[in-house]
Amino acid sequence: MTCEELKELVDLYSLGLADGGEKAEIDEHLARGCATCHNNLKGALAMSSTLLTFIPGVAPPKRLKRRIMAAIGVERSGWGWAAALAAACMLVVAVWISVEERRRASELVEARRTVLEVSAQRDRLRQALSFLDDPSTLPVSFGKDRPAPPRGNVFVHARLGVLLIASNMPPAVSGRTYEMWLIPKGGAPRPAGLFQSEPAGTALHMLSGPVDTSTLGAVAVTVEPESGSPAPTTTPIIVAPVAGI
Repeated sequence: MTCEELKELVDLYSLGLADGGEKAEIDEHLARGCATCHNNLKGALAMSSTLLTFIPGVAPPKRLKRRIMAAIGVERSGWGWAAALAAACMLVVAVWISVEERRRASELVEARRTVLEVSAQRDRLRQALSFLDDPSTLPVSFGKDRPAPPRGNVFVHARLGVLLIASNMPPAVSGRTYEMWLIPKGGAPRPAGLFQSEPAGTALHMLSGPVDTSTLGAVAVTVEPESGSPAPTTTPIIVAPVAGI
């Protein structure tokens, strides 16, 4: 068929009512990239979406009227075909609105998550910069004397707490996390918070609050279950002696 001959059938096609042969003809034209058929289909879809508000002024093709009436078993004449067409359009619009609402809801959830993550990172960086700018902050480096360990610095402040900045520290495997420990001189390690590193292998973790620097012997990091441990269960991957700084 020519594009002109298919023009009436495009209305049926847009509603999913074209029969096998007619549908195949239109599919073939669309697959060839036929601009005329693509434009006709766009027009048919637009008409179907807005028909509920323009039914009195629309004169659908006779073939479309007969096909819709037969599809729903209506044999009498009159405006029954308009009600059937309106019902079909309502279904199309309802499905489209439902899909759009789900898409918008998903995008909003993702946007909120991103905003929260960015805000949290911004707050952490601001807190870390304030920590580093304080002249009373004392730095201790770690990892420089080993072949390929995590490297970085621990910063200790009697009033602000302890800040750990590390590199060469890949994310812990699934079900595991990093845990920082404060180890008093001659005492048992105390938990100082859980954290994960970034995909690039960098990590930043802060324990906020006063620290007794006079009794603190070292800051360490181990790999623990993701819920954390009350005491270290693995060999430390970071040990930064801070006694005497």
